[in-house]
Amino acid sequence: MAQTESSSSQAEWNDPGLTHRQIRLTLIGVMFAMFLASLDQTIVATAIPRIMADLDGFDRVTWVSSAYIVASTSVVLITGAVSDVYGRKWLFVGGISIFLIGSVLAASSQSMNALIIFRGIQGLGGGMIMALSFVTIGDLFPPAERAKYQGIIAAMFGISSVLGPTLGGVITDQLSWEWIFLVNIPLGIPIIFLFIRLFPNAKKDGPKRKIDVGGAVLIVLAIVPALLGLSWGGNQYEWSHPVVLGSLAFSAFMVFVFALYETRVADPILPLAVFKNRVVGIALLVILLTGFAMFGGIFFVPLLFQGVLGASPTASGSFLTPMMLGIVFGAAISGQVLSRTGGHYRVQGILGLSIMGIGTLMLSRVSGETTHSYALISAVVMGFGLGTSFPLYTIAIQNGVPQQFLGIATSSAQFFRSVGGAIGLAVFGSYMVRRFKDEMTQNLPNEASEYVPPQLLDQITGNPNALLSPEASDNLTSAFAASGESGSLIGAQVVGAIRESLASAVGDVFFLCFIFVLFALVATAFIRELPLRGRKSSQSQEEK
Repeated sequence: MAQTESSSSQAEWNDPGLTHRQIRLTLIGVMFAMFLASLDQTIVATAIPRIMADLDGFDRVTWVSSAYIVASTSVVLITGAVSDVYGRKWLFVGGISIFLIGSVLAASSQSMNALIIFRGIQGLGGGMIMALSFVTIGDLFPPAERAKYQGIIAAMFGISSVLGPTLGGVITDQLSWEWIFLVNIPLGIPIIFLFIRLFPNAKKDGPKRKIDVGGAVLIVLAIVPALLGLSWGGNQYEWSHPVVLGSLAFSAFMVFVFALYETRVADPILPLAVFKNRVVGIALLVILLTGFAMFGGIFFVPLLFQGVLGASPTASGSFLTPMMLGIVFGAAISGQVLSRTGGHYRVQGILGLSIMGIGTLMLSRVSGETTHSYALISAVVMGFGLGTSFPLYTIAIQNGVPQQFLGIATSSAQFFRSVGGAIGLAVFGSYMVRRFKDEMTQNLPNEASEYVPPQLLDQITGNPNALLSPEASDNLTSAFAASGESGSLIGAQVVGAIRESLASAVGDVFFLCFIFVLFALVATAFIRELPLRGRKSSQSQEEK
């Protein structure tokens, strides 16, 4: 039995029969495709405040990222199954094409709702690219060689994370936010031609896995209503409103239906047997919770620098880059320490999450008087702690499951991190909007109503555009200045109230982030450490 399993696991890889040149060029194409998809997630971050101001969508701003994450998450699990049946090549070309079409549409958006929809289209293509990039490495290289090439592909995340924020800021300042989407076109078209010309179209031999379309549809029906309900609650509607309660109840019902359905299909998209393993269950819970904090940090740190500290998009991008470097170095150091010390992922997890918690707690203390250096150091500390968690829990999951569940367990980690990010953005975005409005009610000078029309006053208390858009700031200043010197003085007080209210709202978001990190820290304390398996120990465990 053990020998059969062992031999079958090794027989899963078939030499594609490519020349060294073909393999090299295919790998280069995959690297560029991965860079394209991962760059889009970070290059948008520094442009978000300007987009929010131009399209007047403060109450829906997090959905610019959430729509992308939800779409990419919903397609990532099924993409691998489809590619096993129909091959990778044309699915890869299709994914890049969908991504580029979504980019052009996003750049042409005239409203926040349109941008959200088009970002979802982008996300479908981006999710396909992400899923196929890691699968393709398994096609090109045998298991013994995959680790170093997986590392190269993963490094594209690090490069894009470092370049993206600064590039996004420069493009937004020098051109306009539309160009952060249009820049994908000259990068993506050559990649499509490279794939058409050189990418192998090999299909796997032997029995084909059936595509669990029903499971994929049920996942979307379970996630999207939950995100809508969490975004609407306390913002567009009260938490007790039937729309909010109905969305959350429908989502919970679909989770139950999905779990029931997955136990009755031959090839489930997410085998529930994997979650019976205690190590896997706790690790996925921690990944879900840290996903909240990860996307929250990437999204709200630029808003802090631009809205509260008055930095330009370019400067905001340069401030965000050290945080991204902290993530990259944290992940690299953590992985090396883990492999050299024999797999103490519980101890490292507690240490890394503690560092992350310190960083988020520091960010929660920001105010209108916060200095750039304090915010920068806090973001770097949070990023480094977050980075240390990346390799730990993935390796814990891979080390804790049998070989036949390795692929689905690994992809589940990415799935749960993305779901956590999407839910976190929905919750944080709704919470920030509500807190900003509450703070403005307290901080706005009573005399302000005497100098501005009621409609403009409603806009002031509803969103912080005056801090994010030069045009909105000029209009607000002119409205107060028209009333004389006393009006100008009240105008300055109003701008200060907006800045202090936004600082308080963003600080409260990071404190909420801190609470989730604490939950992750507690969960990590209960994870069981298993010695990292080498080749011999792996085989012996299979024999058992």
